[in-house]
Amino acid sequence: MSLQGSLDVLREAFMTILTVSAPVLLIALVVGLIISIIQAATQIQEQTLSFVPKVLAVIGSLIIFGNFMLNAIIAYTEKIFEIIASL
Repeated sequence: MSLQGSLDVLREAFMTILTVSAPVLLIALVVGLIISIIQAATQIQEQTLSFVPKVLAVIGSLIIFGNFMLNAIIAYTEKIFEIIASL
């Protein structure tokens, strides 16, 4: 495999990682931001108040986007196996 081929595989791996992790991270970010704004407005500084909603949001996003994430990982893995077989 050439250097360009290796770099293409690495670039696609990074893009797959970003594609798979982005929905969960964005939802956790938005929920954390909303909870922080509510905490600042009400002056309630309880640590568990921000933790529990984020965990529930992440679990919900994994349920919603899990099929998409799994299909993206499977497609990348199949492509890697095809590249390995062609060597």
